[in-house]
Amino acid sequence: MIGTRKSGEKAVLVGISYPHQNDREVEEYLSELSFLTKTAGAIPLKSFLQKLDMPNPRTFVGTGKIEEIALFVRENNIDIAIFDDELSPGQLRNIENGLGCRILDRTNLILDIFAGRARTSYARTQVELAQYQYFLPRLAGLWTHLERQRGGIGLRGPGETEIETDRRIIREKIILLKTQLKKIDTQMATQRKNRGKMVRVALVGYTNAGKSTIMNLLSKSEVFAENKLFATLDTTVRKVIIGNLPFLLSDTVGFIRKLPHDLVESFKSTLDEVRESDLLLHVVDVSHPRFEEQISVVEETLKELQSNVTPAIKIFNKIDDFTYTIKEEDDLTPVLKENYSLADLKKTWMASGVNNRTVFISATTRENVEELRKMLYEEVKKIHITRYPYNNYLFETEK
Repeated sequence: MIGTRKSGEKAVLVGISYPHQNDREVEEYLSELSFLTKTAGAIPLKSFLQKLDMPNPRTFVGTGKIEEIALFVRENNIDIAIFDDELSPGQLRNIENGLGCRILDRTNLILDIFAGRARTSYARTQVELAQYQYFLPRLAGLWTHLERQRGGIGLRGPGETEIETDRRIIREKIILLKTQLKKIDTQMATQRKNRGKMVRVALVGYTNAGKSTIMNLLSKSEVFAENKLFATLDTTVRKVIIGNLPFLLSDTVGFIRKLPHDLVESFKSTLDEVRESDLLLHVVDVSHPRFEEQISVVEETLKELQSNVTPAIKIFNKIDDFTYTIKEEDDLTPVLKENYSLADLKKTWMASGVNNRTVFISATTRENVEELRKMLYEEVKKIHITRYPYNNYLFETEK
């Protein structure tokens, strides 16, 4: 994978407020785009928002808004403008002509982050394939500004030489990468089969919900974890023993709103860890102001993966940062994390999960982690007993 990145590029963010969205929702979407931008290594200086029924087919936002953004770009020497939706090839060309700086859409931004986070040859191959599939219909506009400016966020990845701009070369590369991935997929499927019939548990959730931290907590391993989006791309599998019960625990790539379809397809084998699991641990960042929507995004993605029927425990993580805002109309006292206890959390709607498989924890402070261990043990034991009916003597000591 070829590419260079300039550190500290100055960026502006651009989004649309649709009629069905409220101000808080729009603000959160731009906040997430800002987090993505910082994760990619750029500095977001200003956000531009326009209320529209639908995106402008030529320039995404209106021509007046383009002129306003262009003025700010010129006056502040902005390197890059990042849009919170996928742009068509025509929109990319028109917007670049209007703003005079490099243009990135949400999909390209996420691809760039994945390219920077990929650590193994398998993950790099997966990301490279997704990048080529994204770039192929956009070659005409993309390579023209590559001639003027090399490197930078969104340009990390396939092809910065003239020969690689040829569509035939790109298509051949896509075929080659798909062939490589098919071979690796076969190898990984064999590896999963070789693990035997041991119960398999997978951590799933919105990106940055704390899956890797919980993985480290349960498996006592050192999986890479940090407060950035997509800290984990490569699936990590660890053998975990709780009490006398062994099982396999896997940490997978986080989901996100508008996750590029090409990435989902490229990471098929990685996501097979989710598809083939016996139990899912759905980790939720309960401190996030729109965690309910994040739950919906994850559940919709699981539905696409046909994993929505797999038994699951919902883990509401980061209760140490939780702020509860829903109050009775006549109650003027703010209900904040300082005066909302774990017992109070268990009385909310969040505790009424399917079969009550819901737990509230803080992986950082380890609050209520023992309850998670006990619940996980009981759920894995049910599966284990069903799979190994003649090994029930393992649990006789509990009686």
